[in-house]
This record gives sequence, structure tokens and C-alpha cells, in this order.
Amino acid sequence: MQLSSQHLRILALLPLVALCACATDNTNSTQDAVAIPEQWQNASEQNSTALDTEALANWWTRFNDPILDQLIVAALADSPDIRTALSRIAESRARRGVEKANLLPSLSGRLGAREDYNRNHNTHTTSEGDSYSAGLDASWEIDLFGKNRASLDAADADLAQTQENYHAAQVSLAAEIALEYISLRSSEAQLAVVNRNIETRQETTQLTQWREESGNGNALDSQQAISTLEQARATIPSLTQNISQSRNRLALLSGKTPGALDAILTSTKPVPQAPAALAMGIPAETLRQRPDIRAAEHAVEAAGFRTRAAALERLPTLNLSGSIGVEALRAGNLFSPDATVGSVLAGLVAPIFEGGRITQNIEIQNELQKQALISYESSVLTALSEVEDALVAIRRSNERLEVLNKAATAATTAANLAAIQYEAGTVDLLTVLEVQRTQLSLEEQVVGTTADVTTAHVQLYKALGGGWGNEEIRNMKSTTHITFSIAQYNTARHF
Repeated sequence: MQLSSQHLRILALLPLVALCACATDNTNSTQDAVAIPEQWQNASEQNSTALDTEALANWWTRFNDPILDQLIVAALADSPDIRTALSRIAESRARRGVEKANLLPSLSGRLGAREDYNRNHNTHTTSEGDSYSAGLDASWEIDLFGKNRASLDAADADLAQTQENYHAAQVSLAAEIALEYISLRSSEAQLAVVNRNIETRQETTQLTQWREESGNGNALDSQQAISTLEQARATIPSLTQNISQSRNRLALLSGKTPGALDAILTSTKPVPQAPAALAMGIPAETLRQRPDIRAAEHAVEAAGFRTRAAALERLPTLNLSGSIGVEALRAGNLFSPDATVGSVLAGLVAPIFEGGRITQNIEIQNELQKQALISYESSVLTALSEVEDALVAIRRSNERLEVLNKAATAATTAANLAAIQYEAGTVDLLTVLEVQRTQLSLEEQVVGTTADVTTAHVQLYKALGGGWGNEEIRNMKSTTHITFSIAQYNTARHF
């Protein structure tokens, strides 16, 4: 290709323009955006060991409940939310392919036919002629200063962010399944407590009726006993409603129709017991583990590359185009044409006046980058707060459970003694009924607090970023070749 002297002079200035481009710098960074504490405030010595990411990936197995394991594994495979997140990864990968195509030349083919008809009014003669043509046209916008490359880098970051969003969806889904399962088992345990208490109150009511019939009691005692019995029975419909709704909720989270999981949920089981030991590591380890933090980092990274691409709009673009074609008078002669034509063109275009469009677009991208950084800071603060809240909940719920267990044991003993003494006639009915109400209340609180302890552990595992990281996900990550660290981000941002 032959370039004119004017083209050569313009090309000679390109190194100077490139230096101007490299002077553009955007210093927004996730590094030091939030001061990360060295230790958790509410962590004990027992749970300050190094974070076990392999065990954290399947944290629900620590509760030793096969049904819970089955529910979570099935939901992670079939949930509509998970399938949607996977589809978004495929969409993001395709968008990256579009950006990559902008770095490559484009080639198109053409095929044409033309018929000419001429009428000479002076000679009253007519001439006709046919012609056929075929050719190839090529064009290429050379990425002189890296604008298209910056857009591709932004697409890479978008793909990585979408992938982390998929991981975050897994984390949330596993926790939601576990929390709903705990709610189901808690309602079942409370129903069992109520049923046991009803049996006791039925015995008391029967005893008061016998005493009334024998003349040793009165109708007031009988009606009071019946009243407390029916009050206990009145709680059964709400508990059975909670049980049915929890089963339906679990089916919904698993992507199944209501009732589809009833077969494996019919048998009543106790509330899953939380593990005794925790391995949670330090705050910095948690932030590296949490997918939402990693997604926020990639969002900042993508915004930075888009800001760079917007700034490079000010610089010239070099477009190369060319074509080659053949012409023939007959269609059958296209492979042995009568004529061959070709052209090559190089053009350097630079913006001179565009009414401030480029400047405003740069400002837009700068603000979007600031918003991404603020969102990252918010995600970090939320993560730190969630872990601390879960640790506080675990500690205080365990303390409360310990006290309630002692109180419930004493209430059970008191209820047994009151029943014996009432039958012997040494205490009145009101004492028996009050003791039974206390026993029921404490046993229900024990069940609820036990569920609170387990719930706090689930929330902690979620806050630590547990629930993703199996082999399938690791393989998917390795095929995309996308990794990110704050240091790499800072290096990429300075160009």
C-alpha cells in the first residue's frame, strides 16, 4: 500500500500523541478504600483459626443432617435463580466476544449483476448490455492507542463480575434453604412441645372433672382447666400452617412445585445442631472469599477501563480499507474475468469539534467509576458488619440457651411435683395451671433459641462467603482465564 507524504507526516506525530494518551491517569482504586481490621471484635480464641475454604464450600454438611444436604445440593442444581445466573454468564461471554471482534479486520463479499438499456433517438437504434461483478471488501480500524483493547478489558471484568454474581447466588440460595429448613424443624419441634403439653393438660382436666364428680372439686376448676387446654390447642393450626408454608417455600427455592418435597420432609426431625467449633480466619480472608466483594472489585475494574476508553475518544483513529473485484460480460466468465479492479485506502480521523460530547462522556464514566468504588466500599462494610452480627448472635444465643435449658428443666420438675401435689390435694389448681403454662413457655423458648443458635451459624457461614467453590465452578473459572487482585487492578489502571 502506498501512503501519501501527508499520511507519513501524520504517522510521524503518532508517538507524541501516544505520550499524551499515556498521561491520562485515573487513580480511583479499591486499595485502602476501607480500613480492614486485623481481627474480629466478637471472635473467641476457639474460632479464630485459619479459614478453611474447602470446608466452607459445603458448610451445611457440618450440621450432620442428610435431608438438609440433599435439599441444598438439589437446589444448587435446579433452582431458577442459579440457572438464570448461568445464563447471564453465557450472555456476558458473548458480549466479550463482540468486543474482541472489534479488534479484528472485517471482510465482506459482494456479487452483482447489471443490465444496461440505451435508446438513441437520433438513429432510432437500441443497444443492450449485461455485466456481472464479484469482489471482496475489507476494513480494519487499527487500535492505535488501545481504546478497543480497553473496551475488551472492561468486558473481561464484566464477565468476571457476572461469574462472581453466580457464586453469590449460590451462597444466598444455600443459606436460604438452610434457614427455611431450620424454620420448618423449629415449627415441628414447637408442635411436639405443644402436643406433649396438651397431653399433660388433658390429664389435669380429667382429674378436675373426676374431683368435681366426686364432690371434692368444683365447676370453676374444671372450666379453668378446660380453658387452658383449649388455649394450647389453639396454637396447633398456626404451627401446622407454618410447617406447610415452609415445605412450599423449600420447594419454590428448589425450583419445584408445591408438595414435590413433602415425601422427604414428612418425617419429623429435630432442629439441626450447630457445630461446636468454627474456623473463620481473619477479616481479610473473608473479604477475599466473599463473591459479592469480588464482584464489586470487578465492577470497579470495568468502570476504570471504560473511563480509559472514553478518554481515548479524543485521539485519532486509523482506518484501513481495501477491495478487490472482478467484472465480466457474462456470469460464466467471473472466474476468467474481463477486468480486475482493486483499491487500498488509509484514513486518519481525529475529532476537532464535537460540542463537548467526548468531555461529557468522560465525566459520565468518571462518575460511574466513583459509584462503583462507593458500592465496593459499601459491600466491604456490609460484609464486616454481617460477620460481626452473626458472631454476636451466636455468643448471646448460646448464653440464653444455657439459661433457658436450666429454667426448662426446673419447670418440668415443678410441673411434675405440682401434678402430684394437686392429686394429693396439697396445692390448688391455679398453681398447677400456672406451672404448666410456665413449662410450655420455657420449652417453646428453648426450641426457638436452639433454632436461633443454628440460624446464627448459617448466617455466619453466609457472611463468610460459604456455599460455593466446588470442582465444577473451579473448572469454569479456569477456562475463562480471569483473575483479579487489587495490585493487578492498580497496574491496569495506570497506562
